[in-house]
Amino acid sequence: MMDRTRGIEALKTRQQPWDFVIIGGGATGLGCAVEAAARGYDALLLEMHDFAKATSSRSTKLVHGGVRYLEQGNVSLVFEALHERERLRDNAPHLVRNLSFVVPNYKWWEGPYYWTGMKVYDLLAGSQNFGTSRHLSREETLEHLPTIEPEGLRGGVQYYDGQFDDTRLAVNMAQTAVEEGAVALNYMKVTDLTKTNGQIDGVMAECQETGTAFEIDARSVINATGIFTDTIRQMDDPSASTTLRPSRGTHIVLDKSFLPGDSAIMIPKTDDGRVLFAIPWKDRVVVGTTEAEVEEVSLEPQPGYDELEFLISHAQRYLVGDPGPEDVRSIFAGIRPLVAPPGSNGDTSEISREHQLNISDSGLVTISGGKWTTYRQMAEDTIDDAVMDAALEQRPSPTSSLHLHGWHDDPEQFDDLAVYGADAPQIQSLMDERPELQEPLDDRLPIRGAQVVWAARHEMARTVEDVLARRTRCLLLDAEASIDVAPRVAQLLAEERDCPSSWADEQVQAFTDVASNYLMPATVVA
Repeated sequence: MMDRTRGIEALKTRQQPWDFVIIGGGATGLGCAVEAAARGYDALLLEMHDFAKATSSRSTKLVHGGVRYLEQGNVSLVFEALHERERLRDNAPHLVRNLSFVVPNYKWWEGPYYWTGMKVYDLLAGSQNFGTSRHLSREETLEHLPTIEPEGLRGGVQYYDGQFDDTRLAVNMAQTAVEEGAVALNYMKVTDLTKTNGQIDGVMAECQETGTAFEIDARSVINATGIFTDTIRQMDDPSASTTLRPSRGTHIVLDKSFLPGDSAIMIPKTDDGRVLFAIPWKDRVVVGTTEAEVEEVSLEPQPGYDELEFLISHAQRYLVGDPGPEDVRSIFAGIRPLVAPPGSNGDTSEISREHQLNISDSGLVTISGGKWTTYRQMAEDTIDDAVMDAALEQRPSPTSSLHLHGWHDDPEQFDDLAVYGADAPQIQSLMDERPELQEPLDDRLPIRGAQVVWAARHEMARTVEDVLARRTRCLLLDAEASIDVAPRVAQLLAEERDCPSSWADEQVQAFTDVASNYLMPATVVA
């Protein structure tokens, strides 16, 4: 059971060094915690905010090989990702599903060109293919995409990839790590690294709720902090060079009416040279993403006006409904922790999404780069190297077939609770016991009181933001509605955590401050 109080107690009473202290609770760090614990090592994961707070909650919601990486000639990355895609669908079928994509063709050469590329994609996937690509006539394209711009449309190419819920997967990974014997703590910030004779032997950490400081011994420390990778590297060595070329990707969220049906749109090359997606997700449409290089990283990156206008203009170009700023339900941006080769000055869209491993002279293991789809392989590689460097007993990896928490062979039977998988019956039982928790908290949002209580009891949700942004996806689906429902969520959390009403009031204000960044700015024009 994932319980923060128990985790803190385990930290306080620990007498021996941990085999691994993993810094960072995003996809990479959580993957490392699962990998280490599943092999039988003693693992402690420390996250300074909430699990998947930064980049890992702001993806395009795709489990994919990466069509554009194929065009760049990075066949090895595509091959690896396609096979990890299948493993993830097998290990978390309640969160990963097949999705049909259609590339609309408006020029005579696009059909044969993209069909050929997709056939290579199919070939690389082999027996693990999610579906066979095919050419579509104009009429078939309109059947799959009834709201696509029909003027000049010649046909389309259909292919298949995967879709998932990124933060639900992150929460399930944390639960899996704990079930395998790890300790995972959110709101626990690493403030320093400790050394003996120049070799790292632990960390200093501070609880962000109580201010309590901890000195933690470890045989190996793993830096899996994503966009904050260089911060930890320079904590180890102040002279360490910068390795990241951070890039901001922005998305807008529209009502489902702008793209009805079950197929997504993929535009292979936009005005800025990126792939653009319009994807049906949770009864909404996610349109993204952009590529804007940034100099400073932040937990709450702000989209640029030009990025928002770019996305709206492209949505208008391809969708007959011509969505405007007033139709945007939410906006969100994430920063990609791209690892650039030395001297790289080119467009960040050309930087490889492959991961890189580095072990410093003092023993800090740093894993950087990569993407959600390949998190498991990244974790396996990291633990392999860390075990060798720390001279620990080598043990084989079991994670390629390890079912993640919530695994269920027929999650769709649980309807709107399907993303909870095997936990869904217990949430239903909670609603049966307390009928007042069954009603939706807001007709515009897929959230009930029972989900708030469950998140606090079993998923280590500490704040209103944790619940509305990550345990559920309300903030991404409708920012204004999420602000409206925050007081009720705060009340339920306060009751569950035995906090005073003043705490609930502070939570509402704190969430409102964050959520305001997800509202479309009034100054953005179509």
